[in-house]
Amino acid sequence: MNYVLALFLPPLSILLTGRIFTAIIVFLIWIPAIIFSGGLTHPMFILLAWILIYQSHEDRRAR
Repeated sequence: MNYVLALFLPPLSILLTGRIFTAIIVFLIWIPAIIFSGGLTHPMFILLAWILIYQSHEDRRAR
C-alpha cells in the first residue's frame, strides 16, 4: 500500500517508513520542484520513495 501512496505523495510515504528527517528534506525539495518543473521531477521522488520503502522492508526481514 505504501508503494501506491508513493505515486501520489512521496514525502508522506517516506515519513511512514520511519525516516522523519529524510521526509522533511524531500518535502522541502519536492514542492518547489513540482511547481517550477511542472511535474517533470516527480518520477525521481517516486523512485527515491520506492527505494527507501524497499530498504525498510529489507531491514525488517534481516531482524
